[in-house]
Amino acid sequence: MAGQDKVRVDLQVSAEIDAMIGQIAGDAGTNRSDVIRQALALMKVAHEAKARGKHVGFTSDPDRLETEIVGLL
Repeated sequence: MAGQDKVRVDLQVSAEIDAMIGQIAGDAGTNRSDVIRQALALMKVAHEAKARGKHVGFTSDPDRLETEIVGLL
């Protein structure tokens, strides 16, 4: 994102989501804005993969998908 113009966005979230963003930022040693930017980047990757017929999920074994993320994409 370096060198790109930035636009300020006003975002309203619930107290629960606000706390979650703060917790993730603290755990990751980053700030709240970076958490939201990274979440949107991950959503973009997932959306593009889903559009190509891919499955998005988590696995400890590359040969087996253990948890698939569905519904929001």
